[in-house]
Amino acid sequence: MNIGCSWSGGKDSCYALMLALEKGHHLKALVNMMNENGLISRSHGLPLSILEQQARAINVPLLAQPTSWSEYQFHFINSLQKIKDEQKVEAIVFGDIDLQQHRDWEEMVCDAAGLSAMLPLWKKDRKQLVTDMLSAGIECIIVSCNTVMGEKFLGKRISSELVMELEKLGVDPCGENGEFHTIVTNCPLFDGAIKLPENQTILHDNYWFLQWAL
Repeated sequence: MNIGCSWSGGKDSCYALMLALEKGHHLKALVNMMNENGLISRSHGLPLSILEQQARAINVPLLAQPTSWSEYQFHFINSLQKIKDEQKVEAIVFGDIDLQQHRDWEEMVCDAAGLSAMLPLWKKDRKQLVTDMLSAGIECIIVSCNTVMGEKFLGKRISSELVMELEKLGVDPCGENGEFHTIVTNCPLFDGAIKLPENQTILHDNYWFLQWAL
């Protein structure tokens, strides 16, 4: 089956895609919703240049669609329809694990575009998923986190030791509840590690971010 991927740039969408490809599906495009000016992603605050590096490393096109939050759903459905028409995509891979409201929305927008929603990580144990991701060769760092974790976690690489540290803080090891987001810097899908630009830290709405040089 030809598939697209709702690509955040982080570990969950990456691992979900890896599992889908292991089933013999064929990746045709990555989709990401950007902010209004198209410079950084809505979900993880990643600059377009990083997302483009990832797409080149996987050797697939990236559809990076600027949008406001109010028009997010409209543009997402249009983007799905676009890759369906241009790339003959039949299903979209998502990296959600167990939040039902997320799955409901994903199935709704896919249905609106005449596509199927594919969730390879669905209902898997969160901690085991992180272990499996690391074993599968995914290398990633934290790019944003809540104030419970704090600024010191920005830029840290996800590892077994870090997972234990997060658990001691009462933070979900997968960050599925929005505690933190990651960026994949290398994985078996890439033809080589990506290069990250210079960055600094910023606090916005009680959430810490790496702010990248654009």
